[in-house]
Amino acid sequence: MPSSTRRDFLRQLGAAGIVSLGAMPPRFMTRAAEAATGPVPRDQRVLVMIQMAGGNDGLNTLVPIGDPAYEKARPGIGFRKGQALRLNEQFGLHPNLTGLRELFDEGKLSIVQGVGYPNPDRSHFRSMDIWQSAEPDRAEPRDGWLGRALEWQFDQQPALAEGLTLGTDKLPLAFVSSRVNVPTLRRVEDFQLADGSGPAANRTLTRTAQKRLAGEAASSGSELDFLRRATTTALTSAERLKSMSSSYKTTVNYPGTALANRLKLIAQMVTADFPARMYFVSLDGFDTHSQQQSGHAALMAELSGAIRAFEQDLTEHKLNDRVALATFSEFGRRVAENGSLGTDHGAASMLFAMTPTGKAGFHGKPPSLTDLTDGDLKFTTDFRSVYATLLEKWLEIPSEGILGGKFETLGFA
Repeated sequence: MPSSTRRDFLRQLGAAGIVSLGAMPPRFMTRAAEAATGPVPRDQRVLVMIQMAGGNDGLNTLVPIGDPAYEKARPGIGFRKGQALRLNEQFGLHPNLTGLRELFDEGKLSIVQGVGYPNPDRSHFRSMDIWQSAEPDRAEPRDGWLGRALEWQFDQQPALAEGLTLGTDKLPLAFVSSRVNVPTLRRVEDFQLADGSGPAANRTLTRTAQKRLAGEAASSGSELDFLRRATTTALTSAERLKSMSSSYKTTVNYPGTALANRLKLIAQMVTADFPARMYFVSLDGFDTHSQQQSGHAALMAELSGAIRAFEQDLTEHKLNDRVALATFSEFGRRVAENGSLGTDHGAASMLFAMTPTGKAGFHGKPPSLTDLTDGDLKFTTDFRSVYATLLEKWLEIPSEGILGGKFETLGFA
């Protein structure tokens, strides 16, 4: 096919608004234009990872209320027994984690303690690279653990090799892959096709022209036939995304926070049977060096309210048995508070996991608050055991090749 013909056709598509997407459409929007990959099972399991960026203070998230060393180390920012949301004689949750406390009481929330890795690094960038690549010994990681999981999935069942990042302009290292493209999406409107502005009649004419041009490419050769099919799929997917919000109904009152909005969009996509199997969202602001209490309290409230509403929404739509969720942060904070009523970069911490299967509650050994390494908690649970659990027990993906070794799985999935 002459290159001038291809250029002319692409100009027509652009003039009609067909290729005027806010970003590159994800593969699950254009997959029908590629080789057939088989149907997407309606009961596929979904994993949602929430990054708590900045280094979350695990000791003020899961409060060791029964340990006098905690009160001694944190006279200014620590919580007392009557303040924390009591879970048992030893531990309570931050007072703003009311939604997570409800999930814990309902047997739907797991808490993994002492999570970290050998020879911890206190640099935000280096430690986050380690968590997202799951390769502590590689100085410059080339891909991420979720990216490698998607590659394995692509080799086994391409229709399930889908991921999506929400609320960021940059693809996280966790999803970097040499073979599977994972898009980022700030809002659903980023993947709606441009049909101009002005009266509705004008927009209807534009959309009619888009469909006509897509159809005209059918007899223009194999490459343009591919473009026709890709464009037709994009048009269909754009319409589906556009109607998703209006057709989606829920009685759950989501908080008006960024994290809640992103989790609500994930719930909408799962309900609409979008084939993305792995989602990644980030909640920033956990680098609490000074005056920690108020800022950390707001983050705890945002995290708790969003996850609780998300779980209620999934339950309402009878989808809670399909979705697992886990949090992570690049490191915890030092045991002792600093002179600015904050906490400095530490090492081991804790994380939350919400899965429909397995045994909710506590997992992993709680680290000692007195047997420290340079003021830091010693890890008792390798974070790759958390990943191995999510891969092996939830997504049913072999973990050894992805994580570079065999790691013990935990009981939360």
